[in-house]
Amino acid sequence: MLKKLLGIGLALVFLGPSTALVGVGVLMNPSSTAAATCLSGSLVVGPVPDSLTATTKDGTTVTLNKSQLTHAATIITVGSQTAGVGRPGVIIAIMAALTESSLRMLANTGTYPESADYPNDGNGGDHDSLGLFQMRPQSGWGTVADLMDPNYQARAFFGGPDGPNYPSPRGLLDIPGWQQLDPGEAAQSVEVSAYPDRYQNYQPVAEAIVTALTKSASSNGDGGTEADPTVPETRTIVFPLPEGTWVKTSPFGWRTDPIDGDRRLHAGTDFAAPDGTPILATADGVVVRASYTDTDGGSIVINHTVNGELVASEYHHMWQTGIYVTVGETVTAGQHIGDVGSSGHSTGPHLHFEIHPGGISQPAIDSDVWLTDHHAEGIQPGDTQPATCTANTSTGGQ
Repeated sequence: MLKKLLGIGLALVFLGPSTALVGVGVLMNPSSTAAATCLSGSLVVGPVPDSLTATTKDGTTVTLNKSQLTHAATIITVGSQTAGVGRPGVIIAIMAALTESSLRMLANTGTYPESADYPNDGNGGDHDSLGLFQMRPQSGWGTVADLMDPNYQARAFFGGPDGPNYPSPRGLLDIPGWQQLDPGEAAQSVEVSAYPDRYQNYQPVAEAIVTALTKSASSNGDGGTEADPTVPETRTIVFPLPEGTWVKTSPFGWRTDPIDGDRRLHAGTDFAAPDGTPILATADGVVVRASYTDTDGGSIVINHTVNGELVASEYHHMWQTGIYVTVGETVTAGQHIGDVGSSGHSTGPHLHFEIHPGGISQPAIDSDVWLTDHHAEGIQPGDTQPATCTANTSTGGQ
């Protein structure tokens, strides 16, 4: 650790303070750098189909009707409006609702006769539980009237400081490190069920529901050079690394390559960060590349619609096991899409980040300037104090 700190000190002497975006940071263990700045952005719900058939992890076929899918749409909408949830949190919530109630708004007339007075999809009988997530008034989740409201139940499940049940019982956002948990474990952490292993079985169904109910975009297979009107307009721009975890080590522009010594245009910006630091999607969009090459290492490209125009963001040098999205997947601003690595043309753990207005086939521009111009969340444009982190002291490769 002492050698690393000395290395960082030397690096800062040689690099000097950056004149553009440089984060204020603290010494961090990579495992603790959860995507704290993960913002929800927007998951845009489209028309709700009359039915949807999907298959659980154990191979069981499940067919959901329009009422069930409408409840899923409510969960997605509430999640999209709740900072920090994103697509992963929405999937966890739908997994929980599928397991607890089959996505039905259940009354419980045995314990609460008045629950039948509210709109419902049938009668349940699990102790004193109610609704989509089978929440219990006696455990502090809310009144009978509260819990017979699907919108309220979704807000309670997500929780957080603005949740109706804060600080107890805990919602998803109140679970430390929920982003790093298996989705089934995260659902269990909220539900505290006597049968903790049930939730994971519904992950494929939850993912199919979110894909079917939200607008998505198709890819042409090589990075998506054409604008697709189904790529949702982003509501939020975020910095692609959690605040306080990075230091800018190589800006956009012409430079001498640190590996081969050639002088060429550096089409992105390098941000050194500890190996394993979460990489965040900079805006809502659709993944059009998630692959590994000898030069870029682990690489992700996402198409966005920003102010009505196609913009592609590019993220490089993840390890092969550090890519968490797939081509065609819809992501939200701040979603944890991968982890910092040092693969490909790289001399140390860092994120190489590019912005391409018009799509990936168009020239890159200075991503620092773009992030500043779009008031990206998670940075302070006037910061001049470099972050302190355990990143390699080199300026990074590509």
